[in-house]
Amino acid sequence: MKASQVGAMILALSALLSFAANAGDIEAGKSKSAVCAACHGADGNSANGAWPSLAGQHASYIYKQLKDFKEGRRNDPTMVGMVALLNDDDMKNLAAYYESQQGKAVAFDGELVETGESIYRGGITETHVAACMGCHAPSGQGNGPAGWPSLKGQHPEYMLTQLKNFKQGARANDTGQMMRNVVVRMSEMEMKSVAAYIAGIQ
Repeated sequence: MKASQVGAMILALSALLSFAANAGDIEAGKSKSAVCAACHGADGNSANGAWPSLAGQHASYIYKQLKDFKEGRRNDPTMVGMVALLNDDDMKNLAAYYESQQGKAVAFDGELVETGESIYRGGITETHVAACMGCHAPSGQGNGPAGWPSLKGQHPEYMLTQLKNFKQGARANDTGQMMRNVVVRMSEMEMKSVAAYIAGIQ
């Protein structure tokens, strides 16, 4: 691993430890979430595959994404506008609220699940693609303290978009370029298959 990647990981872990020491207020986050509901749903379950569901996501991950949008490390015109007026406490409170919510099942293409499971659990030997579960866990629950998001039950359309964004470099806020280094060796069909499998994890 390059020194720059190690440094990025240390900074990310420091931020996560700082977040853990100052957890957010769920009720304050619920109140603040009213403006988020149009895209992400009142309880964090988005009804549109273009927008991510946030229910049950690790608070540490949500907080990091909000910070990244606010500080320019991740770009989306809608989200950049939404976070502009949020302060640090607002972001922590929103993160705490969404983490406290229960995710709901989403639609996915069952014909892609078998291939997707093989990639998720075993990687792709021929192209040296690592198994997704190495970071995101066999259950898809991820690892909050490490900053790796829960993926289970996420919309496959949203996941495919993010995987393509990482591959094309349109998204570059992954610690140590971990996601970019993986997806650069994946085809679109492989990404679709993984997204379908993950969407079906309950």
